Amino acid sequence: MHQHFKAISISHSSAPIEVRELSALNAEETAEMLNRIKDLFELKDVLVLSTCNRTEIYYASPQDLSQELVKILAQQKGSDAIIQSKHHFNIITDHYSAVTHLLRVATGLDSQIVGDMQITNQVKSAYQLSADLDLAGPFLHRLLHTAFFTNKRVVQETAFRDGAASVSYATIELISELTAAKSNPTIMIVGLGDVGGDLCMNIADHKGFQHFRVMVANRSYEKAVEMGLRSGFEVIAFDSIPDNIPSADVVVTAVNSPAEIILKQHLSKLPVGDYKYFIDLSVPRSIETGIEDINGVLLYNIDNIQSRADEALSRRLAAVPEVERLVYQAVEDFDDWSKDMSVSPTINKLKNTLEQIRKQEIARHLKDASDEEVFRIEKLTKSIMQKVIKLPVLELKAACRRGEAETLIDVLNDLFNLEKETLSSNK
Repeated sequence: MHQHFKAISISHSSAPIEVRELSALNAEETAEMLNRIKDLFELKDVLVLSTCNRTEIYYASPQDLSQELVKILAQQKGSDAIIQSKHHFNIITDHYSAVTHLLRVATGLDSQIVGDMQITNQVKSAYQLSADLDLAGPFLHRLLHTAFFTNKRVVQETAFRDGAASVSYATIELISELTAAKSNPTIMIVGLGDVGGDLCMNIADHKGFQHFRVMVANRSYEKAVEMGLRSGFEVIAFDSIPDNIPSADVVVTAVNSPAEIILKQHLSKLPVGDYKYFIDLSVPRSIETGIEDINGVLLYNIDNIQSRADEALSRRLAAVPEVERLVYQAVEDFDDWSKDMSVSPTINKLKNTLEQIRKQEIARHLKDASDEEVFRIEKLTKSIMQKVIKLPVLELKAACRRGEAETLIDVLNDLFNLEKETLSSNK
């Protein structure tokens, strides 16, 4: 009657980025990881979630498989450094805690940016992959649908998802607004440090940007190529930035430079009547402010973006207690269902045993009865059986929620000889 959901997690809260990136899995690696787990263990419920901020493995098993799963992850990535970094993994072996953790992750409560708008879609993709590989049983199906329903309530009933609460997401939100009327917009991102790199990966993960053309440039061309490989974006040389400005609808800079790298003179060849948007996330600024003198050119700086993010973050933080309440309620409801599921085999055995007795007695006493009499007796005895079994079932479920089901299950087994009945019915 025990519950066995567990999790291992490495995330922004437990490890720096240079450690997290060792364990990061793309879609193909995630599928391979799931198949490895499927081949090695007899598990029915497994979920592997990997984003830019976390890699997590959820599973249902009476055994603690955390050490084995970390080894499988290391084998998948071909990196012994993952084994050496295992102290960064958060091992969750308590069923209730693992369920709570997944719901907190899926709603954005545990995100680096509170209320992360992408995490729910990332959890959905992970769930779909588990289902495709036959690694999502009734338990995981119910748990994930509970998570998605809770997220829906969070969106509808709180301000937790209002606006973009980070510089990266606020920039993405602004780009979406500026390019709403464009059919196939082009973005140029200059500078691939912490801010620019984070922006690139969030755009790559964002479904709303799949039809965008994105160019990336960096002083280190090798770093730009690396980002191009990770994100699928087009790489351009740093010294070709002025030549590519006319083809870009939005230019974002996030560089550490003592001098401005985009000047008013670089925009001298812009088509007349063509709107261009520049977003300068650099400190000190890397775009000459005089470009706004050119018709159709608009410039946003880090203060504009930060004010959008700060306002949204304040609303989200204010909504956290209400979101916590919704998650707690969802976990409690799911825990009740989970406990009910743990006693369902005994309930089914009891129902089958009583049904077998009912049928045997009807067959013995109604050999010469008419169809009408058989119909009436069938109806009557089924009704009696349902009333007889109702109280034991309710008591069993109540005992389960109190953590006292074992004793009652033993009593029912002894009273109705359920184990023997089950064995005989299987012959």
